[in-house]
Order: sequence, then structure tokens, then C-alpha cells
Amino acid sequence: MIDHTVRVYRADEPLPRADQLAWKIAEVATERLEPTPEVTDMVINRVIDNAAVATASLGRAPILAARAQAEAHPVSRGGSGATIFGSPERTSPEWAAWANGVAVRELDYHDTFLAADYSHPGDNIPPILAVAQHLGRSGADLLRGIVTGYEIQVDLVKGICLHEHKIDHVAHLGPSAAAGLGTLLGLDTETVYQAVGQALHTTTATRQSRKGEISTWKAHAPAFAGKLAVEAVDRAMRGQTSPSPIYEGTDGFIAWMLSGPDARYTVSLPARGEDRTAILDTYTKEHSAEYQAQAWIDLARRLGRERPELRDPAAVRAVVLHTSHHTHYVIGSGSGDPQKYDPTASRETLDHSIPYIFTVALQDGAWDHVGSYAPERAGRPDTVELWRKVTTAEDPEWTRRYHSSDPAEKSFGGRVEIELADGSRVVEEIAVADAHPLGARPFGREQYVAKFRTLAANVLADDEVERFLDVAQRLPELTADELSGLTVTPVVDPAAAAPGARGIF
Repeated sequence: MIDHTVRVYRADEPLPRADQLAWKIAEVATERLEPTPEVTDMVINRVIDNAAVATASLGRAPILAARAQAEAHPVSRGGSGATIFGSPERTSPEWAAWANGVAVRELDYHDTFLAADYSHPGDNIPPILAVAQHLGRSGADLLRGIVTGYEIQVDLVKGICLHEHKIDHVAHLGPSAAAGLGTLLGLDTETVYQAVGQALHTTTATRQSRKGEISTWKAHAPAFAGKLAVEAVDRAMRGQTSPSPIYEGTDGFIAWMLSGPDARYTVSLPARGEDRTAILDTYTKEHSAEYQAQAWIDLARRLGRERPELRDPAAVRAVVLHTSHHTHYVIGSGSGDPQKYDPTASRETLDHSIPYIFTVALQDGAWDHVGSYAPERAGRPDTVELWRKVTTAEDPEWTRRYHSSDPAEKSFGGRVEIELADGSRVVEEIAVADAHPLGARPFGREQYVAKFRTLAANVLADDEVERFLDVAQRLPELTADELSGLTVTPVVDPAAAAPGARGIF
């Protein structure tokens, strides 16, 4: 990897294009390299993972709305269109990226990477797949494009923190998806450079979408970034240019959205000829909740089974989760959001409330992507009573481990201290989720397939489940015609049971 220093340049301080971060990203995207076997295997896992969580969400309102919008747009000229999860119809690729991106993200249940900033790198897959289908690319082309999307996303997330400036993490997704599309299509460096700049410029938004009463836009935000990335690449291919230098300019991204004119960031990108292996640093979710909740769910459900008295609010005086800065301030009591303790809060809010999640996992000894968020479950009196005794506290050591660059030390858990009414205490800790590569039960192909089968139950016919799994696991050898098989059609159209309101389209 090569470390690139990124800073703001004055208007009278020219920055050659070859020294700009967007150009360096484009250079990575336009070098044609074959993925390693390990990377290929993981891309297949993540295609299966995305399809699993998309399938489980098909009847939910945000998906119905996004899908209806996509279905309202005919296939654009110049290609054969792209498929939509849950629909027999094809649409224009940017709208397929939109609908499928919402389906993948709605349950907050697919892969994650956490470093200087946060990300769900699997959000790169819907736009790259949609364009591959529309333009008749092969499975091998798609594979290379996804590898680039993951690489750029992870490298940006390691080097540039957005959340401290209240910028949503999809600002890293626009450039990574544009870069992935550049690899998919075999574009030249100049074209990808322009597309990366446009994608960043148009996908910068605030983090209010993940603050307070969290709305359905949380699922739409990455899908919107993917859609805009497709459009940015289309414009760049037509010779249209972008603001430059987009990261380093006097009025650019760093100067006004991030740490200002004196800021310096270090972004490490692969050297020429170096394998793109960033996807191997990412991890998926066993449970449908914010990633920082994964380890806590595993610990809570174990404690609930081993110490059933902890489930009783009358037996518990206080529960404190000592954890990282991020967990405390984003999904913990340090956020200051009263909604995190509100039993009438939205599902989107509850899956960003570690006090709620820990309480339910403790009481139930399990976690379910539907039942654990049901209004009647959130409103259960004994749950509310115990829930409001759970707080978080930042622990400098867990914050340090959260940001560690050593994979063996990096962690997303913490230490729970439970004070009981009788004066006794329970103290336990967990570093990583059971499904993490260093966890008690790391996810491999078997677990990804099992996750798909579980979430597809009662949604897809058995033969549709087997058909999809066969196609996905042959991804590198798929023909252009076979790429259409990488979405699914349910037994019953979810929209028939829950029609959405009409819009403009």
C-alpha cells in the first residue's frame, strides 16, 4: 500500500491532476487485475449476504416505495435493463441500483467496515450489478468491479473521518461505487477521475439521517448514493467534467465539509500490481442491528441463558456498558437522544439503541430481525423498566482498541457491569461478535448460505432458493445472460399484500 497525504491547496498553489486523490483512486480502478481466490470467495459470500437481507425486507414499506419508483421507469436505451429484487420487471440501471440498494440496506443486516469512519461496503454491489446487467457484462467483469468498490470504500474509511463533522458515511460510497463502475466497464483513468469527483460532490449529506428519530431515509441514503454514482459515470463517459480538485480545492470537500484548510489526511491505496484485498478486512452481521451491537447481542443472550435472574428488572439496580466512543455517542446513552429509550420509537431508531438491544437480547436469550423490534415487544412493561436502567460509558481502552490498526486487537465490544438489587455484581466482557473472523463462530460460506436460507424461508419457493444459490456461487464464470439471476422473485408479490401510496412516477 502507498500512503498518500491529502490536504487543501490554495487557489494560487496549483495541484497537478496526477497528485489529486480522485486521480489516484481512478488509477487504482483502471488497472486490470485478477482477484485472488480468497477475494473471489468473499465476493461470492457478500453477493449471497446482500440477497439474503434484501429478500427478508421485500414486504417492508421503504422497499415497496423504492421498487414502485423503479418499476415506473422503462429500460433506458443502450442496454437490456437491470433486474429488481422482488419484481419480474426490468428497469433502467440507475433505478435498479436505487430499488435494490434500499432492499439491501433496509434491515441494517449486511456487511460492515469500521475504522476512522463507518461503512457498509456491500452497498457498492447494487449499482455495479445493475450496470453489469444493463450493459451485458460477464460475471468476471462484475467480480472485478465489486473488488474495486470494496477496496476504495475501505481505503477511504480508514483514512478520512466524516462523522466527526456530521457528514454521512455515504460520502465515501459515491466515489467507491463510481470507481467500481469504472473497473467493471474498463474505462480510462480520465473518465473515472471525472466520475469520482462528480459522485463525491453529489453524495455529501449530513448525519441527521442517523440522529434522533431515525426515519426510513436511513435505508434510502446509500441507495441514493449508488444511483448518483451510476449517473455520474454516465455523464463522465459523455465527456462531462467535475469540480476539481474535489478533495483538495480551496472550496472543496476537505476545506469546507471536513477539518478545514489546515487539515491533513493519509489515505493508503494499493500500489500498481498489488492485490486488492480490502474486502477481507470487512465483516458481516449475524444479527439485524447496528454493527457495534453485534458483540453485545451475543454477550447479552449468553448472560440471559446462564443467569436468568438478570432478566428481571426487580433484581437489577443498574447496567453499565463500558465501551468505545462510537458506541457510547452514536447508539448509546451518550447520544443524548431520548428516542433511544422510547418504546414507541421507530424500528430504525431501536436498531441504533444499544440499551434497547442489550435488554431484549438479555431477556429473550435470542435476537430476531422481526420479533425483536415488534411494537408489542418494545412496549412490554418489564422490558421498558429494565431498558431504562441500561446506560453506556466511554472507556478509553475500548476506544483505543476500536481504532487499532492491528486486526488481532481491533474490537467492537466492551465490558458490562451489572449491579444487582442484593448488592452483588456481574462483570463480563466481549471483544468481537461471535460471527467475526476472530469470534467464537466465524462466518464462512456455510453460514452465509444458511443466513440466506433462513431469511428466504416463507418468502421464496425452494426451487428459487436453490436457483439463486447455484448462480451466485458460479459468479466468476457467469455469462451476461446469467447475471439476471442475481436477484430473486418471491412466491407472492409483497406489494399485493401491502400496496403503497402512489407518487409522481
